[in-house]
Amino acid sequence: MRRANLGDGGPGHYASSGYSVYEEENEQLQEGLQAKVTALKSLTIEIGSEAKYQNKMLEDMDSDFDSTGGLLGATIGRVKQLSRGSQGKLLCYMLLFCLFVFLVLYWYLRLR
Repeated sequence: MRRANLGDGGPGHYASSGYSVYEEENEQLQEGLQAKVTALKSLTIEIGSEAKYQNKMLEDMDSDFDSTGGLLGATIGRVKQLSRGSQGKLLCYMLLFCLFVFLVLYWYLRLR
């Protein structure tokens, strides 16, 4: 901003045309900045809520994996117990049967 000469309205007064142009420009810039700040605020709020939602999903998945891991561990323990006992021969027959079924299904799907 510039100061006017003494003859333009006295000391300390701005020239009327220059002052209004700068003031309008500052107001426009201020409104633009305010709109950007508002947009950033809403964006950060959305990011925060999405992060909370994702964290909740991760916690749920973690508990599901823990329960599945426990179930799988118990199942493997039972299979080991079966293989150690006198039923080892029966277990081998079951595994061979499963292998046979998978091979038949594979050939059937392949020929389709």
